[in-house]
Amino acid sequence: MNIDAVAKKFNLTKDTLRYWERVGLLPEIKRNASGYRDYTPHDLNWVFYIQVLRKAGMTVEELIEFVKLYRQGDATVQARKQLLIDQQADLKEQVAEIQKTLNYLSYKIDHFEDHTLNYEKEKLAYEHGGEVDG
Repeated sequence: MNIDAVAKKFNLTKDTLRYWERVGLLPEIKRNASGYRDYTPHDLNWVFYIQVLRKAGMTVEELIEFVKLYRQGDATVQARKQLLIDQQADLKEQVAEIQKTLNYLSYKIDHFEDHTLNYEKEKLAYEHGGEVDG
C-alpha cells in the first residue's frame, strides 16, 4: 500500500508518516521498484498502534522510548507494560477531570435561570460533581 493510501486510511498526513518513520516510531518502510514506500500489513499495524498511543496522550519521546524497548525484545516486557500503565493512569485522571467539568456544566445548565450563583455554590458544584445542597 502506498503512502497516499495509508495516509487516507488512517486520516494522517504523509508528512506525519514520514516523520514517524524518520524518528523510528515505524520500522523502515520498504520501497518498491520505483523507490516509493510500500507499506505491508505489519507496517499498517505499527501505524495503527502508534496512532492509538498518540491519541492516548503519549508524547513522541515516550513513544520513541517504547519502540526502542520493544526492539530490545522480551527482556523489556515489564518496562513496556509499565509505560502503558502510566499512560493509562494519566488518561484516567484526564477523564475524571473532564467528567467533573461536564457535571459542573450540567449543574450550570440546570440552574441557569438562577442567574447568579455565589462563588461558594459554584465552587461546590464543580468540586462535587454538580451536587450542591441548598
